[in-house]
Amino acid sequence: MTLRLCTDLTAADWIASSDVDWHHLLTFGPDGFEAYARLRFIPDPVRPGQQEADFEGAADDVTDTQKLGFAAETLSHHTTTPGDCYFALWDGWGDNFPAPKLLLPEREFFLFRGPLTDYGDYGVRADFQPPAFVWPADHAWCLTADVDPHWAGIGASASAIAALIADPRLDVVPADRAAAQPFYY
Repeated sequence: MTLRLCTDLTAADWIASSDVDWHHLLTFGPDGFEAYARLRFIPDPVRPGQQEADFEGAADDVTDTQKLGFAAETLSHHTTTPGDCYFALWDGWGDNFPAPKLLLPEREFFLFRGPLTDYGDYGVRADFQPPAFVWPADHAWCLTADVDPHWAGIGASASAIAALIADPRLDVVPADRAAAQPFYY
């Protein structure tokens, strides 16, 4: 099945009306979750000023999109609405859809809706980029993947974060959303 494009953006009001500064909103979602974590796509930098191109770790055959899919699969057990979820795709990837855009500071998104099991199926090319936001209708958690950091942010219950950390397919670490996060230059 394919996710459905939303023309009604009210499901994203809880994000769009958040009073969190734009950077924290795009990297961790709205305030109010019991715990936060980071899903690292590559390890954190080991020295100040390090660039992603300088990362010398082993190549990983698992894409960022696949890692986010694994995280969504784990998070599906921590919501009452896994069959009713929202996916916000950044408009900067070059695709255009016949729908209004969700406007957040510094970014614009197209909103899709469907079951979490349809993660990544937008009815477009197979190499489509991952969603920038994923959340269930019950707002039990919020998974964010902004284009700039080397990690995705997650706000959820402590038990959901613990499940992500325990998932052997993922490199997840607890995060203090108010603290400065590691980043590559």
